Amino acid sequence: MKSTLKKLLPFAVVGVMSGATTVGALQYFNHDSNNGDQSYFTKSASNVSFAGMNTGAVGEDFVKAAKTTVPAVVTIKNYQSRSTSRASEQDLFDFFFGPQNGRGQQKQQQQAPDNMPSGMGSGVIISPDGYIISNNHVVAGANKLEVVLSNKKSYIATLIGTDPNTDISLLKIEEKGLPYLNFANSDNIDVGQWVLAVGNPLGLNSTVTAGIVSAKGRGIGILSSQGKAANPIESFIQTDAAINPGNSGGALVNTNGELIGINSAIQSTTGYYQGYGFAVPSNLARKIVEDIKKFGIVQRGFLGVTTIDLSNDQLVASYNKDQKANIKVGSGMYVTGFGENSGAEDAGIKKGDIITKIDTYTITDFADLSAAIGSKRPGDKVQVTYLRNGKENVTTATLRDQKGGTSTRTKADLSVSEKIGAEFKPLDERFKTDYGLNSGVIANNVTEGGEIAKIGIVDNYIVIEINGKPVNSQKDVEKILDKYSGNVQVKFVDAYGQIYTRGFKMP
Repeated sequence: MKSTLKKLLPFAVVGVMSGATTVGALQYFNHDSNNGDQSYFTKSASNVSFAGMNTGAVGEDFVKAAKTTVPAVVTIKNYQSRSTSRASEQDLFDFFFGPQNGRGQQKQQQQAPDNMPSGMGSGVIISPDGYIISNNHVVAGANKLEVVLSNKKSYIATLIGTDPNTDISLLKIEEKGLPYLNFANSDNIDVGQWVLAVGNPLGLNSTVTAGIVSAKGRGIGILSSQGKAANPIESFIQTDAAINPGNSGGALVNTNGELIGINSAIQSTTGYYQGYGFAVPSNLARKIVEDIKKFGIVQRGFLGVTTIDLSNDQLVASYNKDQKANIKVGSGMYVTGFGENSGAEDAGIKKGDIITKIDTYTITDFADLSAAIGSKRPGDKVQVTYLRNGKENVTTATLRDQKGGTSTRTKADLSVSEKIGAEFKPLDERFKTDYGLNSGVIANNVTEGGEIAKIGIVDNYIVIEINGKPVNSQKDVEKILDKYSGNVQVKFVDAYGQIYTRGFKMP
């Protein structure tokens, strides 16, 4: 396939709980202090009510929602070691905002004091026993996570799990009787309804801003381009409620104080509020935290199709040119192929079909398909409505995981590579000779937030030894770590030839 097609046709293997991404000129909040936040958001609400037209009614609705929400929104402080020796290891703040200070000057990379957080964001208490939902990018790379309640009480939190593909994380503090928010049904929100954003922007704790739902089902391309998600699920709620650095992980609520989203990102030319904020819908966020609590990992359902978004005229034009086709711009997802063990193909869907609906959800673009599949698990059955030669057809497809399975898995079922978040390729013998190495494998497909990534290894770094034993293949790594529990010691070489020894606890 021609290079232009590869660039313009990010065919999403969308069963993957929906890896659909559209191109968006989105930026994370650009902020340069220790209250730096990287902005993403969460869930959406149900049983929403519209604010009355008289100002008195509107005010009362906002007061009620604010009183309900503020006590349940927390500050999250991310503490981590900052590298002083490797230019390729940027701290959390620099990763999201670039190594610039507030005056546009280059920051000097240096070790942060132990008592100073590398970044700060927000979180939402979702149960009285201390479970807190936030963004993955708020907690990424942390050695320690501190949670500060609205009453200033402070706790050290345990990170229960994260999901870079939705930018959701789940934390836990040891406390009882905490104020919390209920998830609402984000499918029930309407464009134009009032919402409040509650968080801790720019170091201003417990800040409440008001706006409306500006749009639903936005795919903005941020999770894959900046969040390093392998199979991103984007179907954001867009709002014009003011959000800024520090709001990430905070609450987007309706006028009843019900959680409809987790604030996550903004679109801005300055890095600060310009009227375009984005939140992860509550239905998707709730599914992610339920998976993490029950299984220890997120369960991914795949439809198993590659598609073109017919609403994207550039993609359609490029596909027509490269494939000498004549498909028309319109609505729905045009099927161009299938993954291995595809549930869609088994259900009778063929190349050239146009998917228009999943269950009761109308599919107009990538974001719609992403949301519809993203809330499902392997083994779930979905009703797929599609057009073939202009005629509408309906079939039932069984979703599968990436390995073709139709059952849920726990951490115990994961392979070594899945547990530590990396795969490994053999190192060329000539390379070993040239650089005086007796062993080594090349790190590949390093997962953002995985154990290997946490110790500073990225793609193409060379791992020499694990637990003091030389490794020369993927099988060597698996043999050492299969069924292993306890601390893991990894000796590796970075891109500059420097050798490090770091460790992690085997998940």
